[in-house]
Amino acid sequence: MNTITPERIIGIDVSRDWLDIHCLPCGHRQRLPNTHRGHSDVVDLAMSRGALVCFEATGGQEWRLWAALDAADVTTRQLPPAQIKAFAASQGTRAKTDRIDAELIARFMAFRPDAGRCLPHQKLRLLRALVSKRGQLVETRKRLLAQIKAHLKLGSAEIFADTDAELKSLLDRQITALEVQIETAIATNEDLHEAAEILRSVPGIGPVASSMLIAEMPELGQLPGGQAAALAGLAPIAHDSGAMRGKRAIAGGRRLLRHVMFQAALVASHHNPVLKTFAERLRSAGKPHKVIITAVARKLVAIANALVKARQKWSPQVT
Repeated sequence: MNTITPERIIGIDVSRDWLDIHCLPCGHRQRLPNTHRGHSDVVDLAMSRGALVCFEATGGQEWRLWAALDAADVTTRQLPPAQIKAFAASQGTRAKTDRIDAELIARFMAFRPDAGRCLPHQKLRLLRALVSKRGQLVETRKRLLAQIKAHLKLGSAEIFADTDAELKSLLDRQITALEVQIETAIATNEDLHEAAEILRSVPGIGPVASSMLIAEMPELGQLPGGQAAALAGLAPIAHDSGAMRGKRAIAGGRRLLRHVMFQAALVASHHNPVLKTFAERLRSAGKPHKVIITAVARKLVAIANALVKARQKWSPQVT
């Protein structure tokens, strides 16, 4: 695999139909179709230049390109959009076009050559797609239930009753079908199955949280506990200046994973003997509920990371 050399970078802004390319250091620009032929052309360009190829996470538009580059042994990185946006702000760039975004992606990679994610293996990519789709459907069902509640308050429930019931039933069936597919994807891969068994041994981490941890944090078991919490967006960020000490707050990280871990923390704070004691200690100290749940979620991720690293199931003695 090519060595990462920040002097030779290809930044790509990926959209549904197009790949906008910016090469460093020469400044070469190009637009290719987001098709098999376009992917082949990107592979040829990267190999001819010995370049690292980088692009933002786009919700799946980049996966086919990513797989083609990986198959050709081209070094690639998927970059967090939030970091690119912050980098653009730091450069004073306010305009936004596909060409400008491609250049920003390339220049960010040159600035932060350690940033981004490598391509997960195929089974993990499938699991991530299934987990992401399930999360989208759960969010849709949540919004539907909120609408049903609003209809009840307005006295118009009867008008929409049949439609609402049909939509909810459809969403329930689709979510159940995806959960079966997720379980199958995990059960048919030895490494994923072992990780799931370890994670589900922790009181508070069930099938949804364990599959989300595996899919969204493939680095689990390879990181220090604090870094794992930061990736999940659960590490407190300081807001201090001079003698002023601001409130610590969480931010960034992997949003879908963070939301699921909040739900897991609610369960763990009542049913995990170690984390229940921890939560009660924070509660006795007068900490707000949200602070307590965030702290429990952070500990859950640290425990999960340590157990996967040790390939050991949970017990109160190993936390």
